[in-house]
Order: sequence, then structure tokens, then C-alpha cells
Amino acid sequence: MVPPQPLVLIRCYRIPFSTNVERVSLAAGHKGLEIEWIDVAPDDRSPVEAVSGQPLVPVLVAGDEVVSDSPRILDWLEERFPAPPLLPRDPVRRAEVQIFADWFNRVWKRFPNAIDHGTGDPAEHAAEMRRAVERFEALLSGRDYLCGEFGLADVTAFPFLKYASLGLQAGDTDSFHAVLAGQLPLRPDSPLHAWVARVDARPRG
Repeated sequence: MVPPQPLVLIRCYRIPFSTNVERVSLAAGHKGLEIEWIDVAPDDRSPVEAVSGQPLVPVLVAGDEVVSDSPRILDWLEERFPAPPLLPRDPVRRAEVQIFADWFNRVWKRFPNAIDHGTGDPAEHAAEMRRAVERFEALLSGRDYLCGEFGLADVTAFPFLKYASLGLQAGDTDSFHAVLAGQLPLRPDSPLHAWVARVDARPRG
């Protein structure tokens, strides 16, 4: 069954190749939601600042609601459009997925960001990124998605980990993405390759 479309038009501001925007696109596609995308030039964030008071994308606008920051937008989508879900119904498994997403956002993302910003020891940051690959691969042992069924964990991690398998897209000159592509070498038989292909084939909103 196709989920009912919202009565209020959902708009979302984006810039090309944004990892955080792709999170929202994957979540919306999973839920069968249509989003009106508003493209913004990377060097002119004034439309985003005008609507949200800050320059970062994505920014979601639905009626009089304005939501910025991709984790908050994902929470907003899950709350208002719970089916099909991004989170398990079982409270224990739900908490496990939320812990993974929080760890990815608060801990794992610090390392590529630090390399991109030139702070700290880049070799140690790169080593931490590579050590985490083993954890991601272990999560995929015997299953198709990071936490069992497709959901928040995959939406959260895919836009960043995909660079390890797919590399940079044509026209993508973002230095942060170059870090992701260069610091996550994968074995040819890594289960992350199949996971990336599996998630990449899913619909976008």
C-alpha cells in the first residue's frame, strides 16, 4: 500500500552532493513521500539563512514548521509519517538503532571532519575511520542492512560510507567527500560494497 501523501507541501533546501541532504531523500523515498526540493548554490546560502537563520542544509519547511539539521528532520519525518518505519517497534531494538545513529553523528563523523578542517593528527583520525570499518562489516554479517531491516542506521551512514565503494561522483569537488573517498579503503570482498549497492538502489524522495 502506498502511504498517503501529506496535506501540507513539504519543501526542502539542498545543495549538490550534500551527504546530509541524501539522508532526508532516502528517508522520504522509504516512506513514499514527495518533497519539493529547492536548490541553493553552495556559495550563496542566503535563501537558507533567510528561512532558517543558519546556513546549513538540509532545511525542511512544511506549513509554518521549519526544521534544520538532518537528524532532527529524520525524527520529524518518523514522528509524522511512521509507516513504513525507520525505527523498530520493539523498544530495545529501537534504542540500539538510535544509539548507533547518535554514535555515528557525534563520534564517527568527527574524524573525517577533523581531517577536512586540518585539526588534530590526520593519521590518527584516518586510523579511527579505518578501525570503524570492521565494526560496520561486522554489523552486516549475515544480514542485508546495518541493524537488520532497512532503517535509520542505513539512512544515517550510507551517504558517508558510500564513498568507500563508489568514490567521488563526477563534478563533486567537496574536500570533505574527498576525505571520505580516500580514507576508507575496502577489501574487494568487504560486505560494505554489497550494502552500498543495496541502499543505493532504494528510492529517493
